[in-house]
Amino acid sequence: MNCSISGEVPEEPVVSKKSGLLFEKRLIERHISEYGKCPITGEPLTADDIVPVRTGKIVRPRPAQAASIPGMLGMFQLEWDSLMLANFAMEQQLHTARQELSHALYQHDAACRVIARLKKERDEARSLLALAERQIPMSAPSTVAANASVHSNGKPAADDQLGPGVRNVRPGISPNILDDMTECNSVLSQQRKRRQISPTLAPVDALERYTQISSHPLHKTSKPGILSIDIHSNKNIIATGGVDANAVIFDQPSGQIISTLSGHSKKVNSVKIVPRDDLLITGSADKTVRIWQGSDDGNYNCNHILKDHTAEVQAVTVHATNNYFVTASLDSTWCFYDLSSGLCLTQVEDPSASEGYTSLAFHPDGLILGTGTTGGLVKIWDVKSQTNVAKFEGHVGAVTSISFSENGYFLATAASDGIKLWDLRKLKNFRTFTPYGPDTPTNCVEFDYSGSYLAAAGSDIRVIQATSVKLDWNTIKTFPDMSGTGKATSVKFGPDAKYIAVGSMDRNLRIFGLPGDDSAMEP
Repeated sequence: MNCSISGEVPEEPVVSKKSGLLFEKRLIERHISEYGKCPITGEPLTADDIVPVRTGKIVRPRPAQAASIPGMLGMFQLEWDSLMLANFAMEQQLHTARQELSHALYQHDAACRVIARLKKERDEARSLLALAERQIPMSAPSTVAANASVHSNGKPAADDQLGPGVRNVRPGISPNILDDMTECNSVLSQQRKRRQISPTLAPVDALERYTQISSHPLHKTSKPGILSIDIHSNKNIIATGGVDANAVIFDQPSGQIISTLSGHSKKVNSVKIVPRDDLLITGSADKTVRIWQGSDDGNYNCNHILKDHTAEVQAVTVHATNNYFVTASLDSTWCFYDLSSGLCLTQVEDPSASEGYTSLAFHPDGLILGTGTTGGLVKIWDVKSQTNVAKFEGHVGAVTSISFSENGYFLATAASDGIKLWDLRKLKNFRTFTPYGPDTPTNCVEFDYSGSYLAAAGSDIRVIQATSVKLDWNTIKTFPDMSGTGKATSVKFGPDAKYIAVGSMDRNLRIFGLPGDDSAMEP
């Protein structure tokens, strides 16, 4: 009898007590150790259920066909015929699979076209609905004062206040949007409690060895200077905004410019990449905000031009859902937008102050917003109620940059008097740095995604190890400003802090990392 597994006559035959099947001892023992069940019947099987079979050593005679040359040739012919038949059957199966794959690809392409058309119709419907919601309140008796405040040319006055802190008539942040943000907050909070620092995060000793590995002139020489940068969270794509009124999309691994976005009439103060749908948001000194849509050929088209602010737009920040974003302006307001439609849902100002906003950032949970002002004040807002819930005082001069730590505990702010770290649990300042002296401003502060490092840009670039309230935040690396301008304006960590991107007033984007480290180029 042949073995039930190999189909050959077993050398050490054994029989299963349960099924009576014959096995090769070494094969069935290995199968039992791995799976604990009979390979034929699937029933539980142990080594105790196997009984050895004693047989005589029998040498099998050669088959009659193999006893002569003509017989062996006949066997070879049969095997060749079987091989040809199997090859023919395999070719037929391959042809059928190709036809099915072609049909599936056609169906996939058709489905993508339908989805694109439906998304376009959805966005158009949302725009019409939001427009209708904005027009409905204007016909209500309660908005007579609003109509009276409109100038004779049909445009609202810049200082109209139609509610406590809300300028002009906006549809407001709907309950559905608030539910979306609250759900996102709940999910992110739970993930943050369980989240461990990535094992691929660049360690401190690696950052200590970072050096400049490349430099790329991106903007025009007539008006040099990079004012802001942002990095795609999943790709090594960098966006920069410049004094030349352009935004540039730059591919870090290849060192090539993907696209130059022209349209603003004045300097681009802030750029933010939205990973969803390959979008870019730019805020400019020309008082407008633009939403750019990337295409497969690498070009970017302007989908929306937003003109809700009456003064220079200083900062843009994107909500964690990637569905909404907020802009801050020197007109003393911040605007909350729906990203898909480009509609301003609410425009908020603090009636108790007239200072303009110079910096802006969402808290990681998405329900708190931080703003910096021209007067050195940092304001914390509850996004759901659009109310100012906390104020941090102590800076001198405009707050140039703010950044929340990913764990949600710390806030870093920068101004002309240096850097301050704030404990958001106790709402107080627990550390102050003056890295460049009292007369040299800090232009940018930025936590990396893990919250392990804090970068500062000014007359040079410094990387600080983020620890806790009670421990010192030590500077682990200082990069000299290679631009010759003495003014690094923006800094951003790449994925896993494998590299650091720095923009300065000489229009060069500089990359700092480990020379020859290919992992820094991988998304």
